[in-house]
Amino acid sequence: MFAKKTFIIFFLLVFSLFVIPPQINFSAECSLEAIQSAVGQDTQMRAIKDQCQLESSNHQNAISEFEKEKQQALYQISITSLQIEETKQKITDIKNEIDVLGTRIQSLDQSLNYLSKSLIVRIVEGYKKRNFSLLDVIFKNNSAGDLFGQIKYLKTAQDNNQKLLYTVQETKTNYEEQTKLREQKTKELDSLNNSLLQLQTDLENKKGKLIQSIADQQNQKATADRIMALAQAQLAGFKSFVSSAGVGTISANQFGTGSDGAYYSQRDERWANQTIAYSGENILNVGCLLTSVAMVAKHYGDNVTPSNIASDQSRFYGYTAYMSLPWKSVASRSYYGGINVDQELANGNYVIVGVGGCSYGGSHFIVLTKKDGDDYIMNDPIYGPDLKLSTHYSKSFCSTATFK
Repeated sequence: MFAKKTFIIFFLLVFSLFVIPPQINFSAECSLEAIQSAVGQDTQMRAIKDQCQLESSNHQNAISEFEKEKQQALYQISITSLQIEETKQKITDIKNEIDVLGTRIQSLDQSLNYLSKSLIVRIVEGYKKRNFSLLDVIFKNNSAGDLFGQIKYLKTAQDNNQKLLYTVQETKTNYEEQTKLREQKTKELDSLNNSLLQLQTDLENKKGKLIQSIADQQNQKATADRIMALAQAQLAGFKSFVSSAGVGTISANQFGTGSDGAYYSQRDERWANQTIAYSGENILNVGCLLTSVAMVAKHYGDNVTPSNIASDQSRFYGYTAYMSLPWKSVASRSYYGGINVDQELANGNYVIVGVGGCSYGGSHFIVLTKKDGDDYIMNDPIYGPDLKLSTHYSKSFCSTATFK
């Protein structure tokens, strides 16, 4: 009843606040224990409310985070694909330019060869005529017309030789420039080919990561669906067991604390109606396992109650009352499943076993405290402490676990 009243007070306080909360100087925790300790303290209540809303928002954001990451990955793949196509087009253009330069260089090479040969021929002819003096030209011509014709011919030949020499030089320079340009384009082509290879590798890596991310997400979803189905089946089994047992809430510590001082009942009014984490389920109906864990923790010196365990969201899967595997440690001891019951009891370790419907680990959980001949002594969250196993159950255990 105390927990129920506490929740009513909490929600009345939280939803009556419409002003912006002031700056706080402590770290708020979204837990039932924190809520209970903050009753009457408005500032802390506001901080706890904000923290709970933040955790809820984070949970919802996590659901869509994969879609955001996938869209971002697809965008990056599209950008890289465009870069690849642009690079391919540049490569094609440069190849065409190199082909044109190759044709141009070949033509210049042919022209240069032809002009060089022509120049050599004229140089040879000029060499043969190098000993002719002006007097030879004058006296070897019969008339003034012949004289002027000869002089004009020599002048024209000299001019043509100069022009040819200039053309050869210009063609040679042009040839060298075109050759140098082709070399630059060839280097540019090599660089583009390397860039294309890098982009293609990058694209394949991005595609591979996206495919792996999708596969991981599908596996995670399949795992989540499987765990959720298991949680629903187990919790339904817990409820069915309590219903068939026909039991209800008992007064505080009605069954006592047992011979070991560590017994708790899930039916205890102090926490029977308390909601487990964010699940909406209460301890009375589905709290046999968390109560068994609390008993083991208390036995090992960890002073916790079923209420404390139920308030620890980190012990449960998502927004359910299903305890995540492996169970969170207690009293600095770690969870071990599928153990040898008799061996662990002989070693002084309490053992939690599932009984009843075994398709989901058990429809009810109890704590075995010791071996008693062919029987066992148990602390049962429903029926009480220090009972013989055979009074209610068989020795066919659905699941076994301990903390050590």
